[in-house]
Amino acid sequence: MKESKQTDAIQYVDELLPVPKYHKALMWISTLMMFVLLYLIFIYSSIEKVMGPVQKIFYFHVGAAWTAFLSFIVVAICGAAYLITRKRIYDIYAGASAELGVMLISFALLSGMFWARSSWNTWWEWEPRLTTTLILWFIFVAYLVVRHMDAPWDKKARMSAVIGIIGALDVPVVFMAIRWWNAKLHPVVLGKGGGGMEGNMLFTMIFSFITFTLIYLVLLQKGVYIEKARIAVQQAKEHLQEKILG
Repeated sequence: MKESKQTDAIQYVDELLPVPKYHKALMWISTLMMFVLLYLIFIYSSIEKVMGPVQKIFYFHVGAAWTAFLSFIVVAICGAAYLITRKRIYDIYAGASAELGVMLISFALLSGMFWARSSWNTWWEWEPRLTTTLILWFIFVAYLVVRHMDAPWDKKARMSAVIGIIGALDVPVVFMAIRWWNAKLHPVVLGKGGGGMEGNMLFTMIFSFITFTLIYLVLLQKGVYIEKARIAVQQAKEHLQEKILG
């Protein structure tokens, strides 16, 4: 009976999301692409004439920032899907994506500070993009705090879903900040008014976006698996306790 209860719990969680067959292949591809990216950054791409070699932080900084924005958008979409359907799988995805997003935006902020120190001779400036990015960081740190409160999971899921949707509204604000408020420190690189990039630098940046996105997808899936395993263990413990007490 005990084994049957544990099996039922694991099957319940597995039904939330089947294990993708392509996951291992995606993991190896993203690892290979990271090595290629390192080659492109440190050997292939040109050295920027004004900032010099320190400019190469840009490829990690922007890649991490882009993927953080993507992860927060996923949080909002999954949060909205949970509020509509009340299916736990959407909450699992939202939580895993938020954890990755906070790590990535933290890396983007820290790498940006080192870049700023070398380029602007300051660790921090209260300019529009930095300020709105810091606000984004605080919102999603609060999101994670809510998810770890001592409360029923469905209540935490509802609260965090609302915070995630509100927080994601700051993503386009961060992106457009340098255009809306004419920020001097952050130059416009792409799009209308952009300063442009050399061909090999642009290729490296695009490759960085793709690589960071693949790594995000791999880690997101890992995070979902870990959460599913945690739920399975919790379900098995509850069934075992019912068996003992019953």
